[in-house]
Amino acid sequence: MIRRRLITLTIIVLLIGIPAGYLVISAGQSRRSGKDKEAEAAAQGLREDWPSGMQRRIFELPVPGNAIGVQYYETNNWKASRMYVKFRTTSAGLDRFLSGVGTGRAALETGKVTIGERDIKITGWYFGPGVDWAGTVHKNKAPRPTQNITVNMTDPAAPVVYVVSAATP
Repeated sequence: MIRRRLITLTIIVLLIGIPAGYLVISAGQSRRSGKDKEAEAAAQGLREDWPSGMQRRIFELPVPGNAIGVQYYETNNWKASRMYVKFRTTSAGLDRFLSGVGTGRAALETGKVTIGERDIKITGWYFGPGVDWAGTVHKNKAPRPTQNITVNMTDPAAPVVYVVSAATP
């Protein structure tokens, strides 16, 4: 009789305890996820980090795996969504990035800065004299994004890429 009650009690504890434990763990994970998203949404200016894989796919920004000093910032409003990305890569990494976007090094115009004043104010980027700039604009058919790409070619072995990818719904 006691053994039967013990088995019944164990089953009841397991039937209640396991789902309750799962709910506690799930709630903690959900809370942490919400805080991460809240911090990202509240960010002002460039973040020292890689954009998520989903962001890179949406804005068609194939940042090369060997890129360093990656910074990004995303803005969204009812007119357009923009992703600002800056990174340093190798000469081969630049070629991979440009071909991944759908263009090539031949499209880069020497001395041309393709990022507009509005975007420069948002990011704080500086495109002054004394630097070997090269730029191109890669336009896609809507709703795919358009990329304004400017590259600091002062050190051709380690170019710094600045890109603004804008998508309009």
